[in-house]
Amino acid sequence: MFSPKNTPLDGLIRERLAEELRLSTRREFLRNVGFCLGGLALTGLGMDLNAAVPGVRPDSNPLGPLGPHFAPKARRVIYLHMVGAPSQLELFDYKPELAKVSGKPCPASFLDGKRFAFIKGVPNMLGPQFPFKQYGESGMWLSDRLPHFSQVVDEVCMIKSMRTPQFNHAPAQLMIHTGKAISGNPSLGAWSVYGLGTENHNLPGYVVLLSGGRTVDAGKPVWSSGFLPSVYQGVHCRSKGEPILYMSNPPGLSREVRRSSLDALDEINKRTATEFGDPETASRLAQYELAFRMQMSAPEAFDLAQEPAHIHELYGTEPGKESLANNCLLARRLAERGVRFIQLFDYGWDAHGADKVEALNTGFIDKCRQMDRPVTALLMDLRQRGMLEDTLVVWGGEFGRTPMQENRAGTPAALVGRDHHPFAFTMWMAGGGVKRGFTFGETDEMGYNTVKDPVHVHDLHATILHQLGFDHRKLTYNFQGRDFRLTDVHGNVVTPIIA
Repeated sequence: MFSPKNTPLDGLIRERLAEELRLSTRREFLRNVGFCLGGLALTGLGMDLNAAVPGVRPDSNPLGPLGPHFAPKARRVIYLHMVGAPSQLELFDYKPELAKVSGKPCPASFLDGKRFAFIKGVPNMLGPQFPFKQYGESGMWLSDRLPHFSQVVDEVCMIKSMRTPQFNHAPAQLMIHTGKAISGNPSLGAWSVYGLGTENHNLPGYVVLLSGGRTVDAGKPVWSSGFLPSVYQGVHCRSKGEPILYMSNPPGLSREVRRSSLDALDEINKRTATEFGDPETASRLAQYELAFRMQMSAPEAFDLAQEPAHIHELYGTEPGKESLANNCLLARRLAERGVRFIQLFDYGWDAHGADKVEALNTGFIDKCRQMDRPVTALLMDLRQRGMLEDTLVVWGGEFGRTPMQENRAGTPAALVGRDHHPFAFTMWMAGGGVKRGFTFGETDEMGYNTVKDPVHVHDLHATILHQLGFDHRKLTYNFQGRDFRLTDVHGNVVTPIIA
């Protein structure tokens, strides 16, 4: 018998006893009898009862490494999402002709039959707000908002012809990360870890880092595992304080007692997995064990104080604070330690001009300053460590910004801003087998529409999976009677950008 005192150990013992009782009820007995009779029938039909459950490795480790469809160019992905959608017209897509018509009424062809988030009536055109120059051997155009990034443009593959069917933040964020505008579908990171597993069993295969003071508009579904087993979902970690909440043992519970209690729970869960074949049971086993191992390995991985002074100077980091700079350095440390998919979300890139925070001539300048140095440092750091060639770095937002100035309620915004624009925006990749110093796709002279080599979100996903060694049409999971994939029935690999 255990002590009646309310201690963490007592709670674990009660949990085990309750589970033992649940498994010995009459209802469970009858269910097991039915399962055994059904098993006999299936055996008579020649069906293999030991066949692996989709998404579960034969060794019952759902995060065990798996081979890709073909030799990959990238072993891991670092995906930087600028939440709110940065203006491509103030960063990458230089439009001198747009500057000539700035302040003039928008052409009717830009408005007829189109839907915008806030624009009403006839807005005025808005030229680039910052000067542009060409940089590097590639002669890539950049605005003066990216002085550090100009040093690494020859490492980058710029895609100027991105398109998405969504023009509001939450649906567009879901679209760019899960391939669907509604929640409940696995994210790109979840598909990647489901397909490849992880190389470090002491850290999550898929880590999510947030900065900017707020989370993503669409919430946690953008890094969800959807209908895949939950072990493949992103694990939200923090760059200040304890890396993962509730990872430490409760007061009064030693590591030895935690180990023995997990052994007991593992025994029950393995019995449940054998009896019911539910992949979530294997997920539960893996997550308990991962949490236990992370107590030893995560503090070291997230300890930025171990980095030398010149690295902190390169990134502009401030250990102990939440920042994009800290997260970029953490991304490199996690990539070194075998984490498969690392996703950084930086909030604050909406640029409507409704207030100073969202204005192109104030808040946008601050965001560029916060982003330019650490993102550049990440590429430099990966390159000098020999990691860039097999690390695919992806940068972008959920859509672009209009070439017209926003005019909510039919009147110009108080400050300079642009509305959401799904028809043309810019993303870039680096490393991981994509071409260096290369620009793909083109928009019209106003930056309104894609006129050459359009790239849909599904095409982006197909290309990222291809670099990881997958045929996106064959990376599937059977759910509710049909095979699902990230790209659904769409998507083409953008082969011209592959080195």
